[in-house]
Amino acid sequence: MSGLTEDSFGDRDEPKVGLFVDGPNMLRDEFSVDLDDVRTAGAQAGWLATRRLYLDEHATPALIQAAEARGFEVIITSGDVDVKLAVDATEFIVTESIDVLAIASRDTDFKPLLEMASRHGVRTLAIAPGEHGRSDALRNAAHDSITIE
Repeated sequence: MSGLTEDSFGDRDEPKVGLFVDGPNMLRDEFSVDLDDVRTAGAQAGWLATRRLYLDEHATPALIQAAEARGFEVIITSGDVDVKLAVDATEFIVTESIDVLAIASRDTDFKPLLEMASRHGVRTLAIAPGEHGRSDALRNAAHDSITIE
């Protein structure tokens, strides 16, 4: 564990983690994923410098409010959530704003993003929604992986 608590800002000497959550892929009824568990999984890699949850235009106000209450910046997109998430994560990687890229998804489309981050010296973490929601391609492309049960 990173040593973070709910009331701390974390140790700034810890690696800076960018946590990017693919909402439509993670927050499905069949996975029963709790955003607190996703945040905790990301915090295992260091200080959460950014916590972003990407949702499409069909997201309910209750989901948006719950995510914000758990410390996530909610990004709503009318287009493809994957594209917006990948572009934003790439910006964090190339500007050296993060030391660790944590992707919470089961979507294999993020494999090139993990590989690009690694080429730029950024450690990677794949967070999966349960054993049945895990992408082996993401897990194998990342330096580390966590499966939320």
